[in-house]
Amino acid sequence: MVFLPDESRSLPPPPLLNKGSVWLGFAGWMSALLNNAFNQRPVLRAGVHRQILFTTLGWFVGYQLVKRAEYMHAKVDRELFEYIRHHPVDFHAAPEKKRIGQLLEDFRPIR
Repeated sequence: MVFLPDESRSLPPPPLLNKGSVWLGFAGWMSALLNNAFNQRPVLRAGVHRQILFTTLGWFVGYQLVKRAEYMHAKVDRELFEYIRHHPVDFHAAPEKKRIGQLLEDFRPIR
């Protein structure tokens, strides 16, 4: 199975600044910082190129995962709407809602 099929190109792209990209970009940056800490190097100043690389890699993976999730949700929505279109009897309009006063009987206190 292809990660993103060709039919996913018809969907609008997700925004560049989304939850998945930010979280995985942050996770990539933190992994570079942890690598510096474990190797007893200055945490923020050493390997800035690695920090940028890991952040960019995490951002890209997060963006692609969000893109795939949106494709999967769109595919499920398309299948559900197609089922509803082919079986309209099962999805008739809801009857008019009754108010609570119409459901309850009149109150008559008993003494």
